[in-house]
Amino acid sequence: MRVVIASCSVDYEGRLTAHLPLARRLLMVKADGSVLVHSDGGSYKPLNWMAPPCTMAEVAPAEHEAAEGVTAVWVVQHSKSEDRLRVRLHEVEHDSQHDLGVDPGLVKDGVEAHLQALLAEHIHTLGEGYRLVRREHLTAIGPVDILAKDATGRSVAVEIKRRGEIDGVEQLTRYLELMNRDPHLAPVTGVFAAQVIKPQARTLAEDRGIRCVVLDYDALKGIDDVESRLF
Repeated sequence: MRVVIASCSVDYEGRLTAHLPLARRLLMVKADGSVLVHSDGGSYKPLNWMAPPCTMAEVAPAEHEAAEGVTAVWVVQHSKSEDRLRVRLHEVEHDSQHDLGVDPGLVKDGVEAHLQALLAEHIHTLGEGYRLVRREHLTAIGPVDILAKDATGRSVAVEIKRRGEIDGVEQLTRYLELMNRDPHLAPVTGVFAAQVIKPQARTLAEDRGIRCVVLDYDALKGIDDVESRLF
């Protein structure tokens, strides 16, 4: 990664035109070819950028640019369109190269795989008498997160999401339709479990006879003792 702090102006041309007047900014050139222009604000979002595939060339300023104090020009051309980013550098305060290596990626705590493992371990969260049959129960269109039995011995298909939305309800509906064709499983009821369930998803689920359960991740991990809460 190349990191540059410089006084610069920036022009974007192509599907749209945009201009950033002369100011002190952070410029980043990443190994994937992307070029990002940041200010000291605006959170993570750059003021302007060019995403790969693109190529960058550093050229000498034109005569009129040099007269205005420009010392170098970056021309960043997108490889599949006419979009072009032109960065005019005036005073460069910092210019360094850094090899960051291969990033292992973001490891999220509380992703669906973690929720599935915790709920399988604490299947009684769904109700007294529930027992786990198996995780990742295969169907013709994919695996159901958890297959369980309720207190009456009836099969229950559990679909787990971090955020419960309509798409998740539709997915569980398709699983239930297939599973209820299996005489060894039918009748199969559904549980839609998530850390947050959107109102539209809850309405659709309940209309289809699917029970909604909001999962408390900390309680499942044993960090938060629900039984000991005062409120």
